[in-house]
Amino acid sequence: MARVYVSIGSNIDRERHVCAALDALSQNGKNLQVSSVYESEAVGFDGAPFYNLVAGFDTDWPLADLNCWLKQIEDSNGRDRTHPKFSARTLDIDVLLYDDLVGECDGIQLPRPEITENAFVLRPLAEIAPDLKHPVLEQDYGSLWRAYQRNQKLWPVNFDWAGQRISCSD
Repeated sequence: MARVYVSIGSNIDRERHVCAALDALSQNGKNLQVSSVYESEAVGFDGAPFYNLVAGFDTDWPLADLNCWLKQIEDSNGRDRTHPKFSARTLDIDVLLYDDLVGECDGIQLPRPEITENAFVLRPLAEIAPDLKHPVLEQDYGSLWRAYQRNQKLWPVNFDWAGQRISCSD
């Protein structure tokens, strides 16, 4: 069984699409762990703010099968792949970590470079896995977040899923 961490983001009908992603993950992943939901400005283009979070779960699926399933979740939520990489999206789910795999694996760079580049990935990952070590940098995510230097604004938001408040604004 592999421990997987994925980032989830949406800036179109955000609550509906984030909930749809979490519903799907809860049905097929074991030991689901969910960070707070953060709102952040769009990065790389002018657009509506995003909701972002990180989820961790255990799976028996090989990486390629898992990634294919995640893309199906995106597609079933109206993801339009004809737009440029940096554009508005209904749902974006990316594998950040798959156990301790390192390098190009099934077409995915692991660990995902966005972990250390974007506050909206690192902060929620550090929230749910602060003591887990980055498999290349060999520093834990809590320390990486405390040392993060980029000026990317994000803030926690109130967010309910499955009848529970999973995130509270400061």
